[in-house]
Amino acid sequence: MKRRRRPKKSGAPKWMVTYSDMITLVLVFFILLFSMSQIDMHKFESITESFQSRAILDFLSSSSVTESPDSLDEGSTNLPDSEADDAPDLNESHLAEYLEEWEKKEDALARLMDNIEVFLEEEGLTDDVTANRTEEGVVLVLQDNILFEPADADVLEQGQLFLDEIGGLLEEMPNHVRIEGHTDTRPISNYRYPSNWELSGARASSVIRYLLDEFDLDVERFSLIGYGEVKPVANNDTPENMAKNRRVEIIILDAELDEINE
Repeated sequence: MKRRRRPKKSGAPKWMVTYSDMITLVLVFFILLFSMSQIDMHKFESITESFQSRAILDFLSSSSVTESPDSLDEGSTNLPDSEADDAPDLNESHLAEYLEEWEKKEDALARLMDNIEVFLEEEGLTDDVTANRTEEGVVLVLQDNILFEPADADVLEQGQLFLDEIGGLLEEMPNHVRIEGHTDTRPISNYRYPSNWELSGARASSVIRYLLDEFDLDVERFSLIGYGEVKPVANNDTPENMAKNRRVEIIILDAELDEINE
């Protein structure tokens, strides 16, 4: 008499069904958490950039040992005695203080951006002045027609209106400021400005001189560069594009970047 073979069961094992259900529930749980969360992308990107350029761990002494265990006492670090004495305390309060100070600096630049954007809207200057937040800080781009006559570097009265607003805001913050002058590719040659290099540098210098004369600002906070025509933002093939290239940029540097460069 032949033994009857048991039919083979088809499909996945029973434990696989339970496991799949659990993974599905976990996935749904994280999707719900993500959907209910609100991410401030500006602050998230700022924090990411800060950690990339100057990680918070740079302020903390390393716990890793680079020398052989026999050469170090138990509980010692790999820092020399002089550095170990100056190392900051490894505690949560120190880290919290640093994060709080960093957030204040970010808030100062954020308020600056808000104030400038409101001012540009109220004065109808959005076509001649733009404000952007970059890795360096706040970049203000002023077209030359609002500040200067053609081939000249004396600040016009209409340009003084905007510089007055900037100067008042700079008095409330300690950030360093870099002024850059830019021109188009049309050559210039006169007794005052032999080339576009001199013209762009003179225009940047005029902006700084006006701010220092009208406001209580430290001269050491400022630096200037005259780029001439070497850094265009558009091709110099039309009058409109040339107008975009004739500009002065005011870069209000991030305080965090200032500390790194010191």
